[in-house]
Amino acid sequence: MAGSSNEEEMESVLLPNFDLIYQDFKNAIAEIELLKSNSNAELKIREALQFTTHSLRQENERLTKLQSESLHNLADQLERRTKCQSLKEELKRVSDESLHQEYEHRKSMDLLKRDYMTKVGDLEAQIHRGLLLEKATNEATINLLRQDLTAHKTHVQTLAKRLDCVHFDVESKYDLEMQDLKDCLMIEQEEKNELSRKIQELEKECGRCGKRDNLFVSTVQRGK
Repeated sequence: MAGSSNEEEMESVLLPNFDLIYQDFKNAIAEIELLKSNSNAELKIREALQFTTHSLRQENERLTKLQSESLHNLADQLERRTKCQSLKEELKRVSDESLHQEYEHRKSMDLLKRDYMTKVGDLEAQIHRGLLLEKATNEATINLLRQDLTAHKTHVQTLAKRLDCVHFDVESKYDLEMQDLKDCLMIEQEEKNELSRKIQELEKECGRCGKRDNLFVSTVQRGK
């Protein structure tokens, strides 16, 4: 009897609490399911965050690489621009030097041309004066030789007359004198011939000088 009483007391104590315990168990199960659901959601969020982080890391690496390439290209462009500017400056310097050298060359050529024209003019004047002097000298020599020739002709004529007179008057008496006169006459004749030859040569020389003078003048006129 006592055992039955104890069991009834335990049942009377446990039965009212069973619903509460069961409800707590259901709540615990629901909470566990909620925790599992939250854990799965957090795991998915974590996986998504890891994927996003990986994607961001790859994008960051890509952007870093792209930035590095851009900086490298920019550096190359700056270097090429610097080289281009240096080449432009060098080209300008070479062009300026070339223009300066060309100007100096033209200036030197003008000076040489003026100096050449001055020297040519002086040489032409000198040659012309020399030709005129030579012509005047030759003409003076020809006049003197003609005068000498005239004097010799007169002397020869005088000697011839004397010879004729002596030969006519005293042919036998003055043979020796006649011979002397003949010798003198021959000498005078030779001198006359020599003077005639010199006059002809000088006249030819004067003719050549005149031709040279005319040729020189025509050459100078064509050169001008």
